[in-house]
Amino acid sequence: MGQAGFDEALWAFGRGTGVTALVVMTVAVVAGIVARSGRVVVLPRAGMAVFHRGAASTAVGLVAVHVVSLLADPWAQLRLVDVVVPFGGAYRPVWVGFGTVAVDVLAAVTVSGLLRHRIGPRAFRAVHWATYALWPVASIHVLGAGTDALRPWLVAVLMACAVAVMAAMGWRISRGFTEIGVPAGQLAR
Repeated sequence: MGQAGFDEALWAFGRGTGVTALVVMTVAVVAGIVARSGRVVVLPRAGMAVFHRGAASTAVGLVAVHVVSLLADPWAQLRLVDVVVPFGGAYRPVWVGFGTVAVDVLAAVTVSGLLRHRIGPRAFRAVHWATYALWPVASIHVLGAGTDALRPWLVAVLMACAVAVMAAMGWRISRGFTEIGVPAGQLAR
């Protein structure tokens, strides 16, 4: 494989890991909402919480691979600073900037999750609520940053993810949602 073929493979790998990360992040968001409800939907609460953490960790790993592969890809023109500081990149700065914002929020949520027992439940939960902003920001990034933005397969994936998250969030804010230890209709938000 020549240099052009390698560069094309990096670009495809970067796009693929990004889309896969969004799908797995969608699973993590939905599983987190279900786990918080305490209802046995697929698994008991403890099992669903473990599943949620596993999906979230997998999504973080996929995002890391996505970013590293695009840092190595000359087509993406991604610099290390672009991973931390949004909207300053050479390639599609607005769309990549949304990705940078998503990475920054994901880093904060991940660190708070790792330090959950040190920072306490209130701080952890305050930071963790940022996932409700993280998911749409990451979706906007996926929609505009790659070369597949308007391809039917990507639109279908994004629509399926959006339906899943919106349904879970709709259930989360409904009167019928019972959070563990809190009566229905009286959620401590």
